[in-house]
Amino acid sequence: MANIVPNSFKSDLLKGVFSFDTSGNSGTSFKLALYTTQAGFSAAGTTAYTTNNEVSSSGTSYSAGGNPLTNNGVAGTTTAFVDFADLTFSNVSLSATGALIYKDGGSNNAVLVLDFGGTKTATNGDFVIQFPTADASNAIIRLGS
Repeated sequence: MANIVPNSFKSDLLKGVFSFDTSGNSGTSFKLALYTTQAGFSAAGTTAYTTNNEVSSSGTSYSAGGNPLTNNGVAGTTTAFVDFADLTFSNVSLSATGALIYKDGGSNNAVLVLDFGGTKTATNGDFVIQFPTADASNAIIRLGS
């Protein structure tokens, strides 16, 4: 499976449901939740955060719903892109195959389903989500020609 851009995200983006302006600067608050399987996620069917197949963790820094993301804002001209700061779940024991980025609050609108390409595990340690380089060719969300 690969990363999924939900169809609902595309229409919600054009409806103004999201602002990708920098966190703390009137931008939308986003969260990232971890999942044990990508089963059930699809472009047509994924519209919002769900607890189905969400990881359970022992440790101190992961609970249902995931953790807040820091949005570093929008950049670029010909290709606009969004960057989030890397996210660390510290001192956890969990296994995940993917994640969901979603709008925090309200209807918890889905933004992007991430596929880790296999099961990733942390045992009494850090589980780190490292976002790609923030540029027009690599950023996690890009709009361009």
